Amino acid sequence: MKDNRIYLSLPQESGYEQEYIRRALKSNWITSGGPNVDEFENELQNYFKNENFVAGSNSGTSAIHLALILLGVKNGDEVICQSMTFAASANPILYQNAIPIFVDSEIDTWNICPENLEIAIKDRIEKGKRPKAIIAVHLYGMPYKVDEIHSIADKYKIPIIEDSAEALGSSYKGKKCGSFGTFGVLSFNGNKIITASSGGALITNSKKAKDRAIFYATQAKDKATHYQHSEIGYNYRMSNICAGIGLAQIKILEENINLRRDHHLFYRDIFKDIKKAQLFESLKDDFFSNYWLNTILLETKKERESLRLAFDEANIESRPLWKPMHLQPVFEKYPYYGNKTAEELFEKGLCLPSGSNLTDKDKSRIKEVILNFFK
Repeated sequence: MKDNRIYLSLPQESGYEQEYIRRALKSNWITSGGPNVDEFENELQNYFKNENFVAGSNSGTSAIHLALILLGVKNGDEVICQSMTFAASANPILYQNAIPIFVDSEIDTWNICPENLEIAIKDRIEKGKRPKAIIAVHLYGMPYKVDEIHSIADKYKIPIIEDSAEALGSSYKGKKCGSFGTFGVLSFNGNKIITASSGGALITNSKKAKDRAIFYATQAKDKATHYQHSEIGYNYRMSNICAGIGLAQIKILEENINLRRDHHLFYRDIFKDIKKAQLFESLKDDFFSNYWLNTILLETKKERESLRLAFDEANIESRPLWKPMHLQPVFEKYPYYGNKTAEELFEKGLCLPSGSNLTDKDKSRIKEVILNFFK
């Protein structure tokens, strides 16, 4: 009989979820919006030290879409996007009938490469298409090179949508990820640092932008006694029940971040003497990662796949890194600027179990597989 499966990242209950769900049911507010949503937004604003406004959405994907709408991205516009990311970062560009322009990663943070970003911007401008926005991602919780990327964006006056879906709790030079861009985006999917079962949030420094986001997220209803619509809207608002789960989860946010960072130390101890694998971690103190997922690079794709299969045989989930967007069938026809950094990371990289609820027994099983594999 096999041991229970160890997954990459499962949610952990705080113990308060039922209380908030019952409150929503008792008030009969079991649709989108509502008091839990308002309170959850306020809690998140407090987390960002009330320097930002937060609009709750039904997913991180819809929050990215709302950001593009608010930036005026329309049919035929071009939007630069980090190639190495999950498809949800890029899909909303096509929702607007805009054109994604993909940019390679750099090896330090695995995030969007400043050098290739500027090359892409210059080339698109020379071709008569100034990019309307840049979507930069904090991959696996690791902050991108904020100073360099924002310096380039400011130079060419292009707004940044900061995809912090994987980076709640990460920071750069003491400032929280999600608060650097014109818009920031969070995700509360079931595998994230905290979950609302589903849900996301749009972060902005403008109350007007927050209100406008909520307007579009609630079907763009005009102020009238009857239902009247002068613009296209969407059913993107967070539900009151999901927000209740989020309120319960935010109570254990710091605990979960600390647990994941402890897991990183666990992996660091294992891999410190294994020369055939390199653990991905911050190179400088300026970059504070939540280590949403711990990841390693092996020497070859064959070795990466062999280790993945060894984990699978032990009923432990591991997964290759995100396949770059410019290699995806749905996106391969769009422009790409870079070398092969993202491709090589994908070929050789592996995500390891990192959930905040990993037990000591789980860790022992994981360690056994790794040590046996590299013995």
